[in-house]
Amino acid sequence: MAGTSLLTLIDDIATLLDDVAVMSKVAAKKTAGVLGDDLAVNAEQVSGVKADRELPVVWAVAKGSFKNKFILVPAALAISAFIPWLITPLLLLGACFLCYEGTEKVLHWLFPHKEEDKKTHDELVNAVSHKEVDMVAFEQKKIKGAIRTDFILSAEIVVIALGTVQAVSIQMQALVVSTIALLITFGVYGLVAAIVKLDDAGLFLLDKSEQPGGSKILGLLGKGLLSFAPKLMKTLTIVGTVAMFLVGGGIFTHGVPFLHHFTEESSAAFEHLPSMGYILGEVTPIFINLGVGIVVGLVVLGVVHTVQKVRAPKTAN
Repeated sequence: MAGTSLLTLIDDIATLLDDVAVMSKVAAKKTAGVLGDDLAVNAEQVSGVKADRELPVVWAVAKGSFKNKFILVPAALAISAFIPWLITPLLLLGACFLCYEGTEKVLHWLFPHKEEDKKTHDELVNAVSHKEVDMVAFEQKKIKGAIRTDFILSAEIVVIALGTVQAVSIQMQALVVSTIALLITFGVYGLVAAIVKLDDAGLFLLDKSEQPGGSKILGLLGKGLLSFAPKLMKTLTIVGTVAMFLVGGGIFTHGVPFLHHFTEESSAAFEHLPSMGYILGEVTPIFINLGVGIVVGLVVLGVVHTVQKVRAPKTAN
């Protein structure tokens, strides 16, 4: 009997872990859109720090991220347990923020603030090249800014993950959301650490290739890494921005009934077309999510700018 009970317990645990794995996979897929932006933003936050201090700064931000999730996960679970109706409004609010951030980035690319960008660049160069700059204070400022950004992005990830498991028990919600929070933190900051050290790896390989007996292959690999690192950052930024619109728009098309019905009906209509119907039916929701995300971003941007103008102190004539 004892053996049977033990086997039953093991089977129950295996089933539970399998359910957690499946739900975590679904939640990870839903939150993946935020990760490209999360990677790009956090890698950018470390820029300007001296090479030998990059990994300690990434570790400091990662510890701050764990603390953020230690606050956010219980708060999200408490909301799910006591005021579950608040999850959808929070998701929509997070979607508005995602779309707003994406719109701001696109507008910045189209209409760059050259003076502001030059000032930021000069500050970074000055911080690295001048000994009189207090690097401890500079690093602390970077770390605090990165942790603040992480809190917002982590809140979005936690709420989106919670939204995917809203129908299951609170215990399952706790397991899935905690799993996602841990995996994303380890994954994001592990990748950030790798990204920020790509150029150092390239320089190391170049140096090895130039030493006596060095291989030309190492030199080519080093040059390739040095060329690849900035392109990777740009790609992550672009992919992350597009993903912000897709995820934000997707939250609206799933959370707002008439948008959800419109998306389903449009997809079904295209699926019945000859030859390309299946493909069109599959990509239609993607384009609708993207379009909704862009519209939401523009609307929120307009509201934010209007509020800023109203609240701005009027200058005397």
